[in-house]
Parts: sequence; structure tokens; C-alpha cells
Amino acid sequence: MKILMFGRGVIATIYGWALRKAGHDVEFYVRPGRAATYGDSVDLDLFDTRRRMRGQRVVEKWPVRLRETLEPDHDFDLIVLSVSHHRLPEATAFLAPRVGRATVLVFGNVWTEPAAAIGQLPLDRIAWGFPQAGGGFDADGVLRGMLMPSVVFGTLDRPPTDRERAVRQAFREAGLRIKERPDFRGWLWVHFASDAGLLSQGLRLGSLSRLAGSRSDLREGLLNGRELLPLLEARGLDLRRHRVGLLPFRAPTWLTAPALAWLTAHVAPARVSITAHSDPDAEEPREVCRDTLAEARRLGVPVPRLEAAEPHFARA
Repeated sequence: MKILMFGRGVIATIYGWALRKAGHDVEFYVRPGRAATYGDSVDLDLFDTRRRMRGQRVVEKWPVRLRETLEPDHDFDLIVLSVSHHRLPEATAFLAPRVGRATVLVFGNVWTEPAAAIGQLPLDRIAWGFPQAGGGFDADGVLRGMLMPSVVFGTLDRPPTDRERAVRQAFREAGLRIKERPDFRGWLWVHFASDAGLLSQGLRLGSLSRLAGSRSDLREGLLNGRELLPLLEARGLDLRRHRVGLLPFRAPTWLTAPALAWLTAHVAPARVSITAHSDPDAEEPREVCRDTLAEARRLGVPVPRLEAAEPHFARA
């Protein structure tokens, strides 16, 4: 399969690497002028857990192909669109006249109605997924991250189309297990609210990385997430369909917080997935918290913990 990764961010790079290793033809679209800045390779330092849960460390300089143009008559089969949720309108506006014959995999956070989030992209060309990887680029430009053994795919309460099945197969060929979520709209919103709970606590501390190993701070993040469950119900979500995803927030924190603290302190993939998020100026965590709080205020749902954290993510 010929695959275009939209951007050269953390998720695009990790999965681009995995898909290329599986034999797929992978390129990266970057903004004009960025190719010279990025260069023709990426320094990787990854924990790859596809075969071993504790992870196999991969350290390599991986050659990449970058392009700064995308014509409507391109021959890509798949475009992987993994951008911050607040950048999605800009990205879909750019891609809409340039889809060609490709399927577009929307591969990240969505907080609005999914059909509205994709703008003018044709709905019958869309596949929905969510990465199970994370990390960040350090000051030296090294991508330090982790790749989990599975990836989440879903549909909006209908069976997958042939296009969607083809995308899933490409990820299977990369050694990844597929987790299906039939109510993907609800799953995305649960995940977004969960992020807001933990990110708001991370922003209080200066960055998400400081949550690693901290029982008290992780407990507060879990309580933040628990506080947001009524917001999801106010949006019309049936939380009974998402019992497993909500378990960390509904279970007693005396049990969950120490478990998360131990994992993020002693298990390398879990530790890296948090400690790599060390940029105190990262915009996406702030945007997640802002949009969650704005929705709570719009619907009149009290979220005192998130409101108390607002000084750490409010716009100047």
C-alpha cells in the first residue's frame, strides 16, 4: 500500500516507521520549507511492545522521504491524518480538494461530532482510528517514545466498509492487533475527557511528564476525569457502553493511583509514554482542557477541579 503520513509528528513518525518496516511505501507530507529543517532521517529511541510487553528498545537513524506538495491526482492509497484536534479543521480544508482516490484515516482526538470534524472530506472515504503510541522529540531532535501492540479502530455504529477493512489490514501487516470500538464517537469523547482530567493536573505541575510515579498527582488526575463523567452524559453519551474505558476513573483511587504510579515509575513503556511529554509550552494539552471546560460551561455542568486548573491553560 502507498501511504502518506500527514505531517512528521510523533504519531505519524512512529506508525510510519512501523508501516514501512512491514513493506509499505511510506512518505510524509510537511509544510513548504520544513523538509530542509527536518532533514532526510529521524533519530529514533523507541520501546516497541508489539512482541514483548516490557518492550524491545529500538535505537536507529531511520531514513524518511518528505514531500512539500500534494497534487489532486496523486496515487496514494491511504492518507494518515494524525494532528492535534484543534488543527483538524485546517488539515481537512487542505486535504479536501487533494484526497484523490485515497482513504483518509482520521487518527487522533475528536471532540466535536465526527461528521462535522472532517469538514469537506467525503465521509465515505474516511476510516476512524486512534493510536496506541506516544512520546516526544527531545531537545536534540531524538524521538523518544513507545509503541503499544494494538491500535484502536472504530465505526459510527455500522460495519466497516471495504476501505476501512483495507486500512486495518495494513496495520495488521505491521504486527499490530486491532481493537474494534463500534460506538467510536462515544469512545473518542470518553478518551478526550480522560485526557482533560490527566492533562489538567499535568499542567498544574508544569508538564505531563511530572505525573510519572506520583501517586498523589495521578490520584488528582483520576478525580479530575471522574468529575467530567456528567459532562459526557450531558452530551448524550450512554456511559454503559464504555464501562471498560471508564473503569480507571470509577474504580477506587486508593487502588488505581498506586497502580499507575508503580507502572509509570518501573515499566519502561509506561514511563516513556508520560516522561517524553516534557515540553512545558506544548499547546495541545491546553487546547484539550480549554475545549472541555468551554463545553462544560455551555451545558451548565459543574467541573470545579477543571475550573481551578484554568489559570494554567487559559489564553493570555
